[in-house]
Amino acid sequence: MNILVFDIETVPDIEGGQRLYQLDGLNNADTARAMQQIRREETGGSDFLRHHLQRIVAISLVLRYRDKVRVWSLGDENSGEKELIKRFFAGLERYAPMLVSWNGGGFDLPVLHYRSLLHGVSAQRYWEVGETDTSFRYNNYLNRFHYRHLDLMDVLSGYQMRAVARLDQIATLLGFPGKMGMDGSKVWDAYQAGELAAIRDYCETDVLNTYLVYLRFELIRGNLDNKEYHRECQRLREYLGSENKPHFQEFLSNWDYSKQAIAL
Repeated sequence: MNILVFDIETVPDIEGGQRLYQLDGLNNADTARAMQQIRREETGGSDFLRHHLQRIVAISLVLRYRDKVRVWSLGDENSGEKELIKRFFAGLERYAPMLVSWNGGGFDLPVLHYRSLLHGVSAQRYWEVGETDTSFRYNNYLNRFHYRHLDLMDVLSGYQMRAVARLDQIATLLGFPGKMGMDGSKVWDAYQAGELAAIRDYCETDVLNTYLVYLRFELIRGNLDNKEYHRECQRLREYLGSENKPHFQEFLSNWDYSKQAIAL
C-alpha cells in the first residue's frame, strides 16, 4: 500500500469570523484579534480557534510508493483553499493510500471535514465506511482504532490525552531535526506578511519529521528490521539531497544521522 503522510497549516477564517460574530467593517488583523478574544472568553484563556474557523493555507505531503519517496506541497502560492482540499482528496480517491499524521484525527482531518463542507468538495472514498466497498467496513479513514489513517500521536499515547506529546519534542528526542525557524503560532503573522512560501516550507519540514517518526514506529512494531529502517532513512536523505531546495538542505544539516539511537 502507498503511504501518504500529511500535515496542514491554517490561519483564522476572517470571512467566517465576520459572518458569525458580526465583525463587518474590521480589517483582517482586527477581525482575527476579535475572534481570538471571543475564543479566550469561551475557554478562559486559550485563543486557539475552533476547527471550523481555521482556513487551510498549506497541505504538505510525503508519499512513499514503489521504491521512491517524494515530498511536496499541494498547489502553489496562488492556490485557494478549495483547490488545496480538492487536490488532497483527489489523491485519496485515486490511490486510496494509508494516511499517516501527527494529531491528524484531532486537528487536520476535522478541519478538512468542515472546510470541505464549506466548499462542497466531494470525497466518496474518504467517507466510505463499507456501505459500497466492504474492504472499508472495518478499516477506513474515519475509524480511530485502525490504520488506514494512522494518527501517530493518538496511537503512541495509547489514546490517552494525558499522555500526548508534541511532534517537535518526539522528533528531537529521536535525533531528527524537529521545528526549524517557525511554529504554528507564527503562521498567521507570516501569512499577513505575504510569506506563504515560508509557510509551505515549514509545513514540509513538519511532515518530514512525521514521516521519520512513522519509520521508527514501523521499526518498533516489526514491519521494518534495522537494515530496512536505515535503508528507508537513507532513501529519504538521498532524495532531499537531490532536491535544490534550501529548507531541505537545512533539514539535512540539522539531522545528525550519526547520533541516531538505532544502530545497525
